[in-house]
Amino acid sequence: MALFHVARYSGPEAAGAEAEAEADGRARALLERLRCRARERQLQKQPPQQEPSETAQTAQAAGKRRRRPRRTRRRKSGGAPGSPHAPPSKRRKADNEDEDAGAGGASRGGAGPWDSGPRGADAPPRPRFCRAESSEEAPAGNSVGAEAAGSPEGQGGPPPEEASGPPAHALVLGGFGRSKAPKVQPFLPAWLAEPSCVGKNVTEGLVSIEDIPEVHPDLQKRLRAQGISSYFPVQAAVIPALLESTAHGFLVSRGGYRPSDLCVSAPTGSGKTLAFVIPVVQALLRRAVCQVRALVVLPTKELAQQVSNVFSVYADATPLRVALLTGQKSLAKEQESLVQDTAHGFRCLADIVVATPGRLVDHVEQTPGFGLQHLRFLVIDEADRVIDSMHQSWLPRVLAAAFPREGTRGPFALLQRTQPRAVTAASVCCPQMPLQKLLFSATLTQNPEKLQQLGLYRPRLFSTGSAHGGPRDRAADGDGDGDGDSGGKYAFPAGLTHRYVPCSLRLKPLVVLHLILEMNLSRVLCFTNSRENSHRLFLLVQAFGGVRVAEFSSRYGPGSRKRILKRFQQGKIQLLISTDATARGIDVQGVQLVVNYDAPQYLRTYVHRVGRTARAGKSGQAFTLLLKVQERRFVRMLREGGVPGLERHDAPSELLQPLAPRYQEALSQLESAVREERKQKAA
Repeated sequence: MALFHVARYSGPEAAGAEAEAEADGRARALLERLRCRARERQLQKQPPQQEPSETAQTAQAAGKRRRRPRRTRRRKSGGAPGSPHAPPSKRRKADNEDEDAGAGGASRGGAGPWDSGPRGADAPPRPRFCRAESSEEAPAGNSVGAEAAGSPEGQGGPPPEEASGPPAHALVLGGFGRSKAPKVQPFLPAWLAEPSCVGKNVTEGLVSIEDIPEVHPDLQKRLRAQGISSYFPVQAAVIPALLESTAHGFLVSRGGYRPSDLCVSAPTGSGKTLAFVIPVVQALLRRAVCQVRALVVLPTKELAQQVSNVFSVYADATPLRVALLTGQKSLAKEQESLVQDTAHGFRCLADIVVATPGRLVDHVEQTPGFGLQHLRFLVIDEADRVIDSMHQSWLPRVLAAAFPREGTRGPFALLQRTQPRAVTAASVCCPQMPLQKLLFSATLTQNPEKLQQLGLYRPRLFSTGSAHGGPRDRAADGDGDGDGDSGGKYAFPAGLTHRYVPCSLRLKPLVVLHLILEMNLSRVLCFTNSRENSHRLFLLVQAFGGVRVAEFSSRYGPGSRKRILKRFQQGKIQLLISTDATARGIDVQGVQLVVNYDAPQYLRTYVHRVGRTARAGKSGQAFTLLLKVQERRFVRMLREGGVPGLERHDAPSELLQPLAPRYQEALSQLESAVREERKQKAA
């Protein structure tokens, strides 16, 4: 029990000797009264046979007092609380506590640690906390008696040395040991949490062409003519699902209901392009009037050109026409391939349009007669990259063109499509041609917030894993998103070998030359993080000699890049140094080695870079050159991302030494070439 030395102070006029003596007397009387009541309560609670003497109680309390000495706070300016020299706030506090102690002690039979107060019998007891401050005026015996009254033994409990722990109601401080916070498990929609699983190893689980009889016989002949006798696992799963939604014609889906949108996440080189080309071409074979029925949106011009070529191969012997909108030609030239102005109005000339987002918006706004009111398929390839360009607002403009405003009248007003609404009896009584969205990517985002921007309708996900991680945009990829198979974030081709090479910044070009010359490879693709690094590495390798090298970056126009890529595919270029312009979807046959001259900052960038090799079930290698400060972060990023079998590959100085003289000469030539280019720019 903690006691206060209480001294009332009635005002400045009572600061004399009489007031001090009167306050001291009241304090002594209050302390004596509390001591007596504590002794009575102690005698009532203790058993007779174990009743200790008052001397023993005093000795034990004194011993406990010695074990836990209290520090007496002395203030130079001011006296004890309640004294005339104490500050006003202390005096007011002392007065209040004196009144509480006097009134409460008389009504409750002494001060205790729990104060029930006037709240009623049913209310729980309210804790009362007091702070003891010693005073020079308080006698030593009072403190000993107060300690005895408030000790556990005085309350009828065991002695202090026999106490096994704190009371049940006591709050134990401490125990702040470091513990690992539990990982927050994301809550995903059912279609993301439970995808339709497909095999990621394209060499296993092949399905013969004859095993999918839904594919048109003419398309099967075209597949055999291209040397394709079996479908990859992704193709065998996606093609039947798309053909099922068009089994009753592309104008009306099964039962008149809107078909589900499809999302496909599969490794690079697993045949995703053919998985949407075959169903789209087959669905449009029975069209009667030429209208834009399929729109394929891709992030880069080179990838759009590649997809357009695939469509042309399978639509060659059909009445379907394919148009390419990438900006490689003038706007007027592209308009001529889209629409034709006749005496009866504009006539559409394309059934399938392959475009980049920016050029597509240009034609939607500036090309007369170009409309998307009859659009049936909206295919978004490399969907994660296209979603990142949503700030251009290309998708809202496309949807606005696909769904005309209400009240628009035309010759076929009854057949015009309206914005989709909730499925009710009234909404399905007038069937209309649906718009089905198809998303494909090797690094499809699993962030529901980003996917919500696309307005997917009852989506269905095909993935190479059984479970997916939740959103992470953050960040990780520059886009915080987490996706992939059950073993990690992303899935990689089975025949790809991953290695990293620790080296210094000065020796990075020499390590690249050593890898090419030692392995004697014919097609090597090298990635850098900037156009300047690509150009300087190209000049250095060219000055070194012995390697057929070319540069692929935005320094060259679309025509020049197309020629460079064709020469690389033909084997006329041994080393192609590129920025990330070729990291997305470009299918170059026979790439044996991918070198990351500059380490990628995000895992998603690494996935697309190394995906240029080990395509269609073949084998390939990927080397990443790392500085010492990059090694730890890069290795952790790849291991968390599910990269299988990451190996370390050292390049000893003994192997690099024979190339050092030629390398020094090449550095001198590079310095002269860079100086000459700066002079030309300045002029």
